[in-house]
Amino acid sequence: MGKMNADPLATFSDGSQLLVSTQYSRQGHFTCELYVSSPGEEGNVDLRVISNHCDASTCLQAQEIAYSYAQRLYPGTANGMKKPPYLIWQGPMPSM
Repeated sequence: MGKMNADPLATFSDGSQLLVSTQYSRQGHFTCELYVSSPGEEGNVDLRVISNHCDASTCLQAQEIAYSYAQRLYPGTANGMKKPPYLIWQGPMPSM
């Protein structure tokens, strides 16, 4: 998993939350995955992956693809979802 956004895209009636993970995948490409987090045992959080990698050449584009996918998965909460940008990451720093 890459950098996890601390702000949920949506919170559901059962208290679970829709989260996005942003990751630099390879030279010039970023991926996002969607997760549902639910309260687990002993204060832990259970994460369940609900999407494949949403791949794009920029972090923001990958997040926009993930957001669009989330809207299709959860049309009942689509209007209340937080829109991108989320955590924006430029990728690894170039070597000197």
